Amino acid sequence: MLLIECPWCGPRDEAEFAYGGEAHIARPTEPDKLSDAEWAEYLFLASNPRGTYLERWRHAHGCRRWFNAVRDTYTHEIIEIYAMGSLPKSKLGIQAYEDSWRRGSAAEQNAKRGSAKS
Repeated sequence: MLLIECPWCGPRDEAEFAYGGEAHIARPTEPDKLSDAEWAEYLFLASNPRGTYLERWRHAHGCRRWFNAVRDTYTHEIIEIYAMGSLPKSKLGIQAYEDSWRRGSAAEQNAKRGSAKS
């Protein structure tokens, strides 16, 4: 049993939560400028590391709110829970964010260019 600490409701059994996939995936603001291969990378490729991973979770059978978690995929230990729209603060979370292959992906670069124009 995995015990997940909902930031609003407190610790709950994992059965109350819905996994939302990898956190911090930047959506391209100009997807028409991506090649088919770059668009497919954004849509279909995902990390599956053994170790620290940044995830999105929703308390589906509770407050129904979304949050992010830093979790070790080998031990299942939840290292940090943090708000959507923010970055992790723990040393392991920051390192996982910086080491993610997505930081250099075409979709991420496209999103950065699009947000710089705004």
